[in-house]
Amino acid sequence: MTAARLAAFAAAALAAVLLLTQLPVASAQPASEATARFVELAANVEVADGHRYGLTDGTGRTMDAAQIVQAADGTYLAVYHTMLADGRFHAAVATSGDLLHWHRRHDFGAGTSQPALAADDRGGYVLAYEKDPDNHIAVRGYADPDALLAGDASERFDAPRTLSSCAEGTPAITAVHGDTVELTGHYRADCDTDRQLTATLKGFTTWHAAPDHRLDRAIAGFGNSGNIGDRDRLALAGRPMVLIEGQRWRDDFGSWSTYAYDPASGRADRVPLRTSGGSTSFANPSATLITDPGGRRALLVSLFIPAEGAAPGEAGQLVYWRDL
Repeated sequence: MTAARLAAFAAAALAAVLLLTQLPVASAQPASEATARFVELAANVEVADGHRYGLTDGTGRTMDAAQIVQAADGTYLAVYHTMLADGRFHAAVATSGDLLHWHRRHDFGAGTSQPALAADDRGGYVLAYEKDPDNHIAVRGYADPDALLAGDASERFDAPRTLSSCAEGTPAITAVHGDTVELTGHYRADCDTDRQLTATLKGFTTWHAAPDHRLDRAIAGFGNSGNIGDRDRLALAGRPMVLIEGQRWRDDFGSWSTYAYDPASGRADRVPLRTSGGSTSFANPSATLITDPGGRRALLVSLFIPAEGAAPGEAGQLVYWRDL
C-alpha cells in the first residue's frame, strides 16, 4: 500500500471513529425512569385494559395518525387524517365517550394532515397541522371547545419554511402559555430526509424554528438512515420524555420503529412493541395520561401500523390504554 493510500485509509478510519463518538452509546440501563416506565406499561398491547385496531370514525373514515386528548368534561377528542377519494389528506376532529366509537365533528379541508391538538390556558384549543401545497406548518386557535368542533378558528398562522425549501410539517404542540405556542416538527433536510425541529409562535404573528440535532443523533444512533418524523411529549415517573418514530430505511414503510427519548440525557430506548398478531412496523406515536372509560387513571397510546409491517387484521390506527 502506498503512502498516499495509507494516509487516506487512516483519515477514513479517524472519521469513522469521530462519527461513532457522536452517536449514543448502547447501554443496558434505560435512558430514564420515564422511558423505562413507558416500556413497562405500553410495550405489550396484549395486556392492555382496552384496545382497538384499525380505528375508524362513525362514517367509516380511517383515523390515521390519531392524537387523542381528554377535555375538561371527560369527553375524548381525537384529531386525525384520512386519504379521501380526491387523492388528498383531510384532517378532522371527532369526539368519543369510550375511546372506541367516534363521531366526526369537523373536516379541516383538503391538504391538511398530521394534526396535533392542545388545550390553551384560556379555555380554548390550539390546533396545528401540515398543510399543502408547499408543505408547511399551519396553526389555528379556537376560543372554546364548541369553536373547535365547528372549525371556527379565531386565530390563524401559516408558518414560513425557514429550514427546508421542500417541506416542513408533522407538528406537535408541547406547550401553550398565553399567546405563546411551543411546537416540534420535522423538516426535509437537504430536500432528502426528515429531521427534527423545535419552534415558537408568539401572538400568532412571530415564528422561529431551529433544528434539533440532539434528538436526531439519538434516533439515528439506532441505525435509522431514513426519516425521523412524528413525535409526542409526555411525563411519566415525574420526568418528561418524548415518543418518536425512526425509519431504518427511507421509503420502507415496514421499517418504522418507536423510541422513548430522555431530553435530559439525550439518550433513547427502543420500545419493543408487541401486538396480538406480531406486527413489526409502528409509526406516528402519541401518548397521554387520561381517565379511562371505567374511571381509572390510565396511559393512552396511539400508533399507526403501516400495511407493510402489519399482521392480518392489525393495519391502520391502533389505540390502547393501560391502567396505572
